[in-house]
Amino acid sequence: MLNRYPLWKYLMVVLTIAIAALYALPNIYGEDPAIQITGARGASVDMSTLDSVTQALEQKGLSQKSIALENGSILVRFNDTDTQLSARDIISEALGKDKIVALNLAPATPDWLDAIGAAPMKLGLDLRGGVHFLMEVDMDAAMEKLVGQQEEAFRSELREAKIRYRAIRPTENDSVEVLLRSSEQLADAKRLLTQNHPDMTFLDSDADGRFTLTATFTEQRLAEIRNYAVEQNITILRNRVNELGVAEPLVQRQGASRIVVELPGVQDTARAKEILGATATLEFREVDDQADLAAAASGRAPAGSEIKQDRNGRPVVLKKRVILGGSSITDASSGADEYGRPQVNISLDSEGGSKMSAFSKKNIGKLMATVFAEYKDSGRRTPEGKVILSKHEEVINQATIQSALGRNFRITGIDTAAEAHNLALLLRAGALIAPISIVEERTIGPSMGQQNIDMGVMACIWGMVAVMLFTLLYYRKFGLIANMALMINLVLIIGVMSMIPGATMTLPGIAGIVLTVGMAVDANVLIFERIREELRDGRNPQQAIHQGYANAFSTIADANITTLITAIILFAVGTGAIKGFAVTLSIGILTSMFTAIIGTRCVVNLMYGGKRINKLSI
Repeated sequence: MLNRYPLWKYLMVVLTIAIAALYALPNIYGEDPAIQITGARGASVDMSTLDSVTQALEQKGLSQKSIALENGSILVRFNDTDTQLSARDIISEALGKDKIVALNLAPATPDWLDAIGAAPMKLGLDLRGGVHFLMEVDMDAAMEKLVGQQEEAFRSELREAKIRYRAIRPTENDSVEVLLRSSEQLADAKRLLTQNHPDMTFLDSDADGRFTLTATFTEQRLAEIRNYAVEQNITILRNRVNELGVAEPLVQRQGASRIVVELPGVQDTARAKEILGATATLEFREVDDQADLAAAASGRAPAGSEIKQDRNGRPVVLKKRVILGGSSITDASSGADEYGRPQVNISLDSEGGSKMSAFSKKNIGKLMATVFAEYKDSGRRTPEGKVILSKHEEVINQATIQSALGRNFRITGIDTAAEAHNLALLLRAGALIAPISIVEERTIGPSMGQQNIDMGVMACIWGMVAVMLFTLLYYRKFGLIANMALMINLVLIIGVMSMIPGATMTLPGIAGIVLTVGMAVDANVLIFERIREELRDGRNPQQAIHQGYANAFSTIADANITTLITAIILFAVGTGAIKGFAVTLSIGILTSMFTAIIGTRCVVNLMYGGKRINKLSI
């Protein structure tokens, strides 16, 4: 019989709409201004921290909507953003630098919706805001690192050439000074190093019986170093953002030494702040087992060695020469050893693997230390207002080399599984070329975002009203069916966007929704005009409905598939806002085809299918 659907088709349509409506529902409840508190370097917070936060807020007379300790972090919700901002300063002062205090926006979704995984759409910075970081690259530290590398290179090259020297040391103006024993050695050293390092200028001096060779970087090389430090840090920060799983992030350069990072729709801002702001790497050093530990405890180290401390504050004497640095690490993953203790599995590149293999073969039976290094905000500022970073180093592992090591090995001595996970993430994403400090952090406020949302919603509403009035007046009862499909289509888009992990709604995304409103009605217009043609050709109403849907299907499919291909290409080659537009456009195309072809057909079949009718209201 014409225009009748089996029961399963009706149930499928109803179930699809119900699921979409259920997952679109959390968007009604909005979000609460919140503060998230976590421990530094993967550590957890506990009830004592929660009590400290509660007392600090009570003493200042600030009320919170709720406070909870979950999954190793504390989330404090507030009724407004003014209270949230005031509370952040109070909590930061009360907890000190051992805890990370970050602004957040927490979904106000009811527990019963949260239990089924329903959550509101993540909104981009242009709609809801998000976390905005302005970071500054520490160029002084970058130069210090480079000068240190040049010192080591000079030592190695002079040793290989059998040119004896007294000392090699850095100077205050980012130069390297080589002290030699005679004028002949001075000439030989200058000739060798000039040939090996064309990007440096060498000035020799033999005044007062001191044979000195001073190496200075050319201005062109200094500019390249500074630019490289920023560009490489941008690349590594993008890798870290990808590790965090943030949708449509923005990581771009600002000026000579600053980087802007914007994370729209991010949920765990505390972890984002820790991961992006951390400058962590590993160094593998040989332990100087001939050193006097008693002398080391008093701060005296042999020539060629230096004193570090392990996690218990005990001194460890290490050779200054670095066997291998974090730049040779290609992959890192966290796990547990056979005793369940946290560990990080390291993979090296071919050059790093060769260095590690050569060193370990020659030093079987000796101790090798793993040094964890990171830069932290010292709390001090320069007269110009720049953040002063302090370097923190500690020996996290000392192991006896029992056999030759290759490209893959593991390090232990890590306190917690969370710390092992964070360390692996940082090493996998890459060690920053130079330390960075967060000079500005803010959550983009709701004022501008709310204005964009209001404008976008109004555009969508007025567009829908205009289209719905046209279809209602022009197609009468069939126009009413099309209008129902149009509203359901909007619910489907919001529901699907809410279900996709990492999807972020942006202002261009709203434009994509508005565009699909017109496209959805366009499909119904094609169908209704086909039905009118069939009626004019003398078909009875049942045949006209059947033929109208059947004949219009191929035209609708062709038009939407070509648009979908364009949207996919936009998503593949575009970035940021373009991707947001492509995502909503693609979803809108698919949902509009579902509502226009299957949804409206279900309603038409229920109203007219199997009935004797003489006239259609179309």
